[in-house]
Amino acid sequence: AALEVERSRLASVFMQAPAFIATLRGPEHVFELANPFYYRLVGHREILGKPVREALPEVAGQGFFELLDQVYTTGQPFTGNELPIRLQREEGGPLELRYLNFVYQPLFDAEGAVSGIFAHGIDISEQVRTAEALRENDRRKDEFLALLGHELRNPLAPIRNAVHILGQAADDESLLERTRDMIDRQVAHMTRLVDDLLDVSRISQGKILLRRERLDLVELVRHTVDDHRGELEKGGLGLDLDLPQGPSQPLWMEGDRTRLSQMLGNLLHNAGKFTDPGGRVTVELRVDPPGETAEKAGWAEVVVRDTGIGMDPEMLDRLFETFSQADRSLARSRGGLGLGLALVYGLAGLHGGEVSAESEGLGRGSRFTLRLPLATVAAAPREEVEVPAPGPGMPRVLVIEDNADAAESMQLLLELRGFEAVIAGDGAAGLELARRFRPDVVLCDIGLPGALDGYAVARELRADPAFAGLRLIALTGYGQAEDQRRAYAAGFDLHLTKPVDPATLLNLLASPAYAAGLV
Repeated sequence: AALEVERSRLASVFMQAPAFIATLRGPEHVFELANPFYYRLVGHREILGKPVREALPEVAGQGFFELLDQVYTTGQPFTGNELPIRLQREEGGPLELRYLNFVYQPLFDAEGAVSGIFAHGIDISEQVRTAEALRENDRRKDEFLALLGHELRNPLAPIRNAVHILGQAADDESLLERTRDMIDRQVAHMTRLVDDLLDVSRISQGKILLRRERLDLVELVRHTVDDHRGELEKGGLGLDLDLPQGPSQPLWMEGDRTRLSQMLGNLLHNAGKFTDPGGRVTVELRVDPPGETAEKAGWAEVVVRDTGIGMDPEMLDRLFETFSQADRSLARSRGGLGLGLALVYGLAGLHGGEVSAESEGLGRGSRFTLRLPLATVAAAPREEVEVPAPGPGMPRVLVIEDNADAAESMQLLLELRGFEAVIAGDGAAGLELARRFRPDVVLCDIGLPGALDGYAVARELRADPAFAGLRLIALTGYGQAEDQRRAYAAGFDLHLTKPVDPATLLNLLASPAYAAGLV
């Protein structure tokens, strides 16, 4: 009776063990016992009473049968770590790759001879795949950081050269204009890189703030394509636009106008980057289901086709992942950080849509399809805001900025446009100068040294009745939604993220509507 109780207890432990266990008898390794975890590993098939080579025929050639023979012959145990095995776990199904940590332990009879093998271990497939994914992610991040350094250094070289040229060609207006254009192009390129980095970070953290409005997708696509037409044609590419609905049949949707234009712009930029001169890019806007009117269709599809280098299936599988790169050559002839399509993917999801990619292979072009949900109710016509005529005089501007070069260059820009401008290097100096200078507009950095940051400066100015009509603009590198919220809560009228386009800022400051507080 005692033996039966002990046998029952051991059987219960065997069956409930959190690992796979099996016992094999004799030189043919006949299955005597197997617990549920072992069946879960090999699939639910009858194995008891069968030699291992008959029970698991798909394992032949993978080395496991030979290891069993070795253990049985030598009497020495074998330990395997992260060993791959391919098993047909379902009848007629494919071979599945699993990874095992296990031990083959010899069993001895009363005379000390090997009589069988005790096999036990755990399936660590998920852990191995997770570790592989982490290693791949680290590899891609390291590759991306190296690429980021390369891409940021590239524009710095022509900018530095341009600075030297400006010092040598003061009287050559043509050369000066070419140099200025060069600097402008390179700064725009660097701004795009930094903006892409920040946007990807915001999407991954769920901090993107969409400014939704009811808009006509036909109009938005037409304008975005027109904005990028010059860039593509300059690269020797043809650009076709297919708007079957026409201007009289708008497609209304709820979305962020800037972000939607950014998505299409990224797709056009990608098509231009991977299409050689002489190729074509086609943009088509259509409704889904096909053939429906704009009022009955549930979705809009923006399709961007190119005749470029195309993609292989491996690239298609990871195309929208962050840090994914199609061009890994040392020359980096296509450029970019591999973030544009990841941004499209994230922004499409935030709009309740999706993006997909197709290619028939290398050298056969690519097609991207952006699907977006349409609104069910037509939009009301926009009201035009009447802007009053310019008034006499230009606003007086105070620049509070601790970066000396940034402050001086902003002062020069303002004075060249006819503004009277002064600068202060910190918050305390800015408040003191404001009380003496009495500016109409304050351009204030947020990250200022000392006890007063930009938010504190704004609160101090708003608390002083003498500055009741003052226009406050935050000009800062902090551009997330929370930064904007804090700026407006502190009293700023406008939050602009560096680098700001000088022409846009100067036109805004010169606008009588802005000075009057209307915009």
